[in-house]
Amino acid sequence: YAAREVHTGPPPPPPSADGRRHTVGFDRHSLLVDGRRLVLWSGEMHPFRLPSPSLWRDVLQKMRAHGYNAVSIYVSWNYHSPAPGRYDFTGVRDLDLFLRMAAETGLYVVLRPGPYINAEIDGGGFPGWLTTTEGRARTADPTYLKHVDEWLTHVDSIAARHLFTRGGGTVLLYQIENEYDSYVGDATGRAYMSHLYKKVRADGIDVPLFHNDKSRNGYWTPGTLDTGGEKGRWLYGFDGYPSPSKTPPDWGTFGSGGATGGATASPRTPGFLPEFGGGWFDPWGGVWFEGKGYDESRRTRDAAYERRFYLTNLANGITLHNVYMTFGGTSWGWLPAPVVYTSYDYGAAFTEGRQPTDKLVPMHQIGHMLQRIPDFAKLERARDVKAAGLTTYHLKNPDTDAHVYVLRNDGDKEVSSTLRAGGDDLPVTVPGGDARLMVAGLSLGRRRVRYATAQPMLFQAAGRQDVAVFCGRRGDMARVVLECAQEPLVTRLSQQAADVYDQGLLRVTAPLGAGGLIGVRVEGDEADRPLLLLFADEETSLRLWPYDTTSGPLLVYGPKLLRTATLSGSTVHLTGDTVEATDLEVWGPRGIDGVTWNGRPVPTGATGSGSLRAAAPLAGVPRVELPALDGWRMREENPESGPGFDDSTWQVADRTASHSTTAVPAGQPVLFADDYGFHYGDVWYRGTFTDATGIESVSLTHSTGTQGLLMAWLDGEPIGTHRMPVPDIGTIRKGSWTATAVFPVGERLRTDGPHVLSVLVRRMAHDQDGKAQDTHKVARGLTAVAFRGGAPEVRWRVQGEAAPDPVRGPLNNGGLYGEREGWHLPGFPDRDWEAVTFPRAERRQGVTWYRTTFELAVDPGVDASVGLTLDDDPHRAYRAQIFLNGWNLGQYINDVGPQHTFVLPNGILRTRGTNTLALAVLSEPSTPSGPGQVRLTLLGSAAGGVPVTPVASPGH
Repeated sequence: YAAREVHTGPPPPPPSADGRRHTVGFDRHSLLVDGRRLVLWSGEMHPFRLPSPSLWRDVLQKMRAHGYNAVSIYVSWNYHSPAPGRYDFTGVRDLDLFLRMAAETGLYVVLRPGPYINAEIDGGGFPGWLTTTEGRARTADPTYLKHVDEWLTHVDSIAARHLFTRGGGTVLLYQIENEYDSYVGDATGRAYMSHLYKKVRADGIDVPLFHNDKSRNGYWTPGTLDTGGEKGRWLYGFDGYPSPSKTPPDWGTFGSGGATGGATASPRTPGFLPEFGGGWFDPWGGVWFEGKGYDESRRTRDAAYERRFYLTNLANGITLHNVYMTFGGTSWGWLPAPVVYTSYDYGAAFTEGRQPTDKLVPMHQIGHMLQRIPDFAKLERARDVKAAGLTTYHLKNPDTDAHVYVLRNDGDKEVSSTLRAGGDDLPVTVPGGDARLMVAGLSLGRRRVRYATAQPMLFQAAGRQDVAVFCGRRGDMARVVLECAQEPLVTRLSQQAADVYDQGLLRVTAPLGAGGLIGVRVEGDEADRPLLLLFADEETSLRLWPYDTTSGPLLVYGPKLLRTATLSGSTVHLTGDTVEATDLEVWGPRGIDGVTWNGRPVPTGATGSGSLRAAAPLAGVPRVELPALDGWRMREENPESGPGFDDSTWQVADRTASHSTTAVPAGQPVLFADDYGFHYGDVWYRGTFTDATGIESVSLTHSTGTQGLLMAWLDGEPIGTHRMPVPDIGTIRKGSWTATAVFPVGERLRTDGPHVLSVLVRRMAHDQDGKAQDTHKVARGLTAVAFRGGAPEVRWRVQGEAAPDPVRGPLNNGGLYGEREGWHLPGFPDRDWEAVTFPRAERRQGVTWYRTTFELAVDPGVDASVGLTLDDDPHRAYRAQIFLNGWNLGQYINDVGPQHTFVLPNGILRTRGTNTLALAVLSEPSTPSGPGQVRLTLLGSAAGGVPVTPVASPGH
């Protein structure tokens, strides 16, 4: 871990579980892995937001292929712990499996197990049962720490087997807590952080530890917490989500400096952004994005945003850079925090349906550049230079004298200017709201680039020659000037290229995008190896795939995605995806003469560029046909609302005290759902009393997450529905909502004798605890009941979700009657249910279930991403829980939105077989309720994919 001076040199090879010991350290410039500099280019994904382990590999392979060398993951406590002392890391919760996959893919892992993670997830990741414990969370309270230690013991026992330092896996960094800013100056805060540090170390985690400082306060820098005497093993990290409408901030070398300046808060450690905005989350109603959903998030934080902000970060010395999110996924079941709906697409580079977007262009280009050109791991501020109309950053590698220029246009109109670099005045054009990177003095093996107006994307060996790729916008004229002591032999492999040699300089120009990939081969200039220069525009660069094999590096051109590459004898075996028919070209180690693609031989021929090129295009993806959804059967439920319902097995709500932060009303029992062990989904209450003769109305005070809802019946008669308001711009972040619903009691219900008041509360989710004020403990469900015109003594019983599904986990099911009876499960006998067709237009208060089955027959070699789309008149007030093969995949609120399409992940979805779809519709009496149109939607398809193992989906 010693921070010593390390010369610029080759980066470490891609990581794997190689069984060897490794060292992980750092200095002020970068991480040091086995003494070699590493720039971490990481993307965030959450295994718990993709409940199909086979698809973890799909996303990981896509990330690696597109330039990422690391994946950052949260581990969510609530996902693994249904009750105190109970932990489950099997099935979709198999952390060990995910870490193995990451190592097999060649990605480092940044592990973030909290115990608090935030992450727009129920309770910020705290398990529901923690809401009923004494003591304040996120402090040194002993009761809380006892539960924390139990959690970390389980996580760390898995993580320790996958530490890169020990050769068991690729876990490179480990985060404790998250965005902890409430007790920084208090003894309890310092003791808490110190406790976590020492606990993790005691569990055998020996990689560098860090914390993610919320919004750059300079909190938890090295030396601010007791580490038990350890030094040099703690990294300072901070996060940021700057608005696309703002000027990119300088959070490092070029910034304001000091404790609040970002990386400058810790000048002896490298610049580290554990989270930088790769999009932004969307609230119920979608007010942030004008109701347009995550497509608008992706549009406003597009590829140009990434170039402007991420290149600015690089210029400021940020060499550990994690994009949150890179794949957002789905907050299925009851995972989502109150501030978000089911989709967690985030506007990320990969959609919720695992589809690539245009945002991958800069990620791909920058990521491969940082991995394969070592000069970028050690850059320092150089002499200021100017380019009129542009913000300009000038950096230099002190070891190699390579110069890097980041040119940013903060206006909305294109700017053409000149930059003095490499001894010339270079023309440069940057579109409005965009940026570009240029270099001078960069070494490409034995050759040196005097300057290049196009961004270098990679440099690597390929057999007997070197290959360098330069990239830029379509239509740009790329200029690369090489220093050559004598005139070289230049072979133009594309007629669009041009070259001129004069006075020791070879000037090569190529119009990007004119004819696809443009090549120029340079040799005979006293360098010992030929150099192949390749030029690519945005689209073309996304078809270039470098890959490291045990026999040497490869470069593959053509397909939509390269997943894996191995060499066996003289044959290269490639796997990957195609969408349309495409060329295939391979540059690789000496002696290769054969190629297979997804297991099938590909006839090839040798080219003048030293590659093997397929004789015919690879086939595209065949058409995917999706069936119509029909054959629906319907059954109404909520028998709990009837006076004769047997509730004798329900829990008696007779407690008088609670650890909730919500006060218990004087003279009333605790009605909070969590206190009776019901932590997720809907909860029912039945209050029995006698004599309603004078009662004019009943007041029901309740507390829920965003978009919570309450329905009430008296003696089986609906008396009213109340729903929390749709959040506006001022209440987006409000996690707990309270209200009192006052319902009149009709004359004919005002009788003596026994009465039953039945109440259904859709509680939504627990608030997060971002400020460490125990806000996750705010009550959910009914909190108080009062009557006008009388004061009957009410005996309450309460019922929520049944025991957690042993396969689907604690966050899958709520407390609806149909859930408790298994109506959502495959194989439930519904033949006696009423046959119906859609659209529906029923007006009632309560719950109605709809079920159908459908079959898919997707070709085995096709990866089809399928969604379920619901549409209806937006004025109809109802909501639906969506169950596919028993898995609760989301909640649709028709008149709120903005989400209408729900991803059905392969594995849970049987793409070759029969599927059971169930909708639990909760309707209000104020409007007719649907469903309206319900259909399957193809979100994308490719020939290739990964083998998908069916996810266990036990039936009734």
